[in-house]
Amino acid sequence: MNPNPAKGGKANNIRPRPNLSFREQIGALQNLPRFFSLIWETSQALTLGIISLRIIKSIIPLSQLYVGKLIIDEVIGLSEAKNPDFETLWIWVGIEFGLVILSELLTRGTTLMDSLIGDLFANKISIKLIEHAASLDLYQFEDANFYDKLERARRQTTARVVLISQVLGQVQDMITVAFLGVGLIIYNPWLIFLLFLAVIPAFVGETYFNQENYSLSRSWTPQRRELDYIRYIGASDETAKEIKIFNLSDFLANRFKEVSDKYYNANKKLAIKRASWGGFLSSISSVAYYGAYIFILIQAVEGIISIGDLTFLAGSFNRMQSLLQGIMSRFSSISQSALYLQDLFEFFEIKPHIKSAAQNLPVPNPIQKGFVFENVGYKYYNSEKWSLKNVSFHLKPGEKLALVGENGAGKTTLVKLLSRLYEPTEGRILLDGKDLKSYNLSELRQNIGVIFQDYVKFQMTAKENIAVGQIDEREDLGKIKEAAHKSLASNVIGKLPEGLDQVLGKRFNNGTELSGGEWQKIALARGYMRNAQILILDEPTSALDARAENEVFIRFSELIEGKSAVLISHRFSTVRMADRILFLENGQVKELGSHEELIAQNGKYAELFHLQAQGYL
Repeated sequence: MNPNPAKGGKANNIRPRPNLSFREQIGALQNLPRFFSLIWETSQALTLGIISLRIIKSIIPLSQLYVGKLIIDEVIGLSEAKNPDFETLWIWVGIEFGLVILSELLTRGTTLMDSLIGDLFANKISIKLIEHAASLDLYQFEDANFYDKLERARRQTTARVVLISQVLGQVQDMITVAFLGVGLIIYNPWLIFLLFLAVIPAFVGETYFNQENYSLSRSWTPQRRELDYIRYIGASDETAKEIKIFNLSDFLANRFKEVSDKYYNANKKLAIKRASWGGFLSSISSVAYYGAYIFILIQAVEGIISIGDLTFLAGSFNRMQSLLQGIMSRFSSISQSALYLQDLFEFFEIKPHIKSAAQNLPVPNPIQKGFVFENVGYKYYNSEKWSLKNVSFHLKPGEKLALVGENGAGKTTLVKLLSRLYEPTEGRILLDGKDLKSYNLSELRQNIGVIFQDYVKFQMTAKENIAVGQIDEREDLGKIKEAAHKSLASNVIGKLPEGLDQVLGKRFNNGTELSGGEWQKIALARGYMRNAQILILDEPTSALDARAENEVFIRFSELIEGKSAVLISHRFSTVRMADRILFLENGQVKELGSHEELIAQNGKYAELFHLQAQGYL
């Protein structure tokens, strides 16, 4: 399979999963060893503590039932004695009381430890999810199937925490059942047969319907993601203006109702079917249980067993039935959880295709020859249209190159290729005469500073918003202030109540929202934080007026003297200050030269320049 989806490969190799068979559900249990290895890594002490407490607790039920039998037999014996001695009775009562206290303490201890390790595990998996997502390629995030996979993985960070308690509880109950089973076999092996007859029908039903529930939930992932999106945009500070001015609330509410009702109806149909069959199968279990109960009563009446034996057997049978039903039901739930857990592991198995070569080269510092595009072409996954085609040019060291073209011409795609966020579908990009793929990827991106037009407005402090340009230096206030001064963001920060410590955005308490132009100055400061050899500005000043943008670019040109730069702007009065201008049209190089040379050519650039200039007359 071709690793690059732009070259016709299958993005992420993700496909909707059909209904799974019982064998496949059993196979999903193979995920549990990997799951528990992660739990072991999370906290070895807590894991050992939980296992130890549960093993001890598994012996308590049999001990309580047997001590109860001894108490009843002792009571009957004392009632028939002429000179009763209560010492033995009180000893057994004391032991029973101790077992009750011990059981309560063990339950609270396991609950506490389950909760603690669950929280730690959720935190660990969330961190792994963030780190892994950051390692993946940009094109993968532009695929809807990938987003479905990511959404399912996100849900596992907390939803699978309960699986820890389920599996450990399962082991505990199985040990308890084994002890109780030995007691029943000693009295009458036929009771075990009746016991399994009582629980197997319900188990089969639970397994089947858990499979159906999983298939339904998985097939509706895109719709549930849409519901989350509608719920977000319907009540968000980022969309409130448009919602009000365009009166979109009814449209969004109706859309949410339409999708949610369809999911509700599909789930309702399955729930009704599950409840109906569950009632029928439970009735079969009840008949088997009372058959065994009548058999024990007859033996007690005929004097074959004592009253104490009767209470022990009835209690053991009742407890075993409950435990086995719980084990069967929990087994089905565990297998279902393991299926969902597979979504998490499958996400972690998605690998980036854009990565450093095994034998990679250090990025030259300083760059000697610059970047060369040789017949570079790129088209997006599932698209027949070329975003770029046969693009060739040379970006020289220290040169300031402006990219110009109408929307969709391929300007942003070009800078993503330059920073190796994408790989060319055809052609190649050279740095100092060597293929860009041969260099260490992390070091390459460290030497390239990019501010995109759709930069992120982080709901963090002003200091942190600037420091994301070089996050390792977030404590270097001197560098942060210098970057803010260079981008003119210092004027914005000076007006904030808490200066650099002011939280930006309205999502959190005491946050302050900025204007579009103010946000852009903060974003520009990120570029100055990075000591990169090449800086790329992809229309980050679109919210500024022409005069302010011109001032920013003049300042930018002065401050990056000796470094290469790529500028993208729709304002021709700004890009004219670049050393050369590359005009893109339909993904191809239409014209290339200085402003004066392109004006002299009297081509498309000159035509658009004069049209824009007339707008300022």
